[in-house]
Amino acid sequence: MPLPFLTADHAYEAAEDVPLPFDDRDRWRRPYRPGPCRVGSAAVLLLLASYVLFAAVIIAFTGTLTEAGVVFGIALLVVAVALRMLRMGVWVSAAGLRRVGFLGTRTVAWNLVVAVRTVQQPVRWLGLPRTVQGQALSLVRQGRAPEDEQPLLTTHSADFLARPEAFDRAADTIEAWAAENRHG
Repeated sequence: MPLPFLTADHAYEAAEDVPLPFDDRDRWRRPYRPGPCRVGSAAVLLLLASYVLFAAVIIAFTGTLTEAGVVFGIALLVVAVALRMLRMGVWVSAAGLRRVGFLGTRTVAWNLVVAVRTVQQPVRWLGLPRTVQGQALSLVRQGRAPEDEQPLLTTHSADFLARPEAFDRAADTIEAWAAENRHG
């Protein structure tokens, strides 16, 4: 079963001279692959969910259906958390830029974007309160100060930790989308 949210469109890797080689610009796409930390965490959660589902089957045969239903519900919750973790990130289309978080999604139309740029600043390490020096892709919107915005991508996030070239490629691609769609 294909999981389109797990893979990124990598036509831009093959066509180095064209920054946006996509034919269907209206489709939302993530211009990078999820990092090994994110994929590994989701895999561990799915493994845990398989054990919980197996426990639900055993409980269904030996216990009550109510207890089995509760355990089955817990397994479905763990699967939903794992899939949401894989879906998190920055997505782009001709309509705008979408930041998918764990609990919410925010979309910004390209006409509200003033600039998208890479800056050197302290960034959170894997989303934890600890900060380290790194790079961040920041979004500047009309009517908002740049300090009010959280970075879109950082070099120390779950997608780009120990993968600086992947961060650079993703940041360049998002900046190209912004440049083309703000003025085009």
